[in-house]
Amino acid sequence: MQLTPRQLHIVEIVKRTGPIAAEELAAQLHLSRAAIRSDLSILAMSGYLEARPRVGYSYLGKEQTTDRLNHLRSLKVKDVQSVPVVIKEDKPLYDAIVTTFLEDRGTLFVVDARGHLTGAVSRSDLLRSAIGQMDLNKVPVGVIMTRVSNLITLSPDDSVFSAARKLRLHGLTALPVTRELIIETTTKVEVTGVISLGIISGLLADLA
Repeated sequence: MQLTPRQLHIVEIVKRTGPIAAEELAAQLHLSRAAIRSDLSILAMSGYLEARPRVGYSYLGKEQTTDRLNHLRSLKVKDVQSVPVVIKEDKPLYDAIVTTFLEDRGTLFVVDARGHLTGAVSRSDLLRSAIGQMDLNKVPVGVIMTRVSNLITLSPDDSVFSAARKLRLHGLTALPVTRELIIETTTKVEVTGVISLGIISGLLADLA
């Protein structure tokens, strides 16, 4: 796996000063902790770094990565995906806000009456609506959602590495896992799962 310049820089810092906390790493890179979260996940998944609670990140080295890399490369999205939380596009924004907090999800996937994916709405989308002039009890979710044609998606057979790269590249916290359906010569999209940064982090914890 080829590392990005920033990932190589992180490895060098940890090799030189580790164990080191994520906050200190981010400070040395003049970035926020959130900005390097996916980089740290990829490096830990690859076996370059080891993460320990209350200790920080330590350097492992390439010689210890082979088994972990082989295992991680064999994992597909469908092996680790979670159940997506969906909401119908005609539901009011108030319902979406309540669902977000009850389910503790940062992204809801929007479906039509037949359950086909039509878009997604994030917690930040809902926050902007709440502080704006919209009537939360009347405006439907479909008005503010990101349309399905503009969504970044995963297929069930994509690798976990591919999912982690997409999350990092697009600065997202979750991606829908989808499949296409042909219904009466029309292509529809079904959401079958979700991959989030939380899932990636949990996978790393299990492998540590």
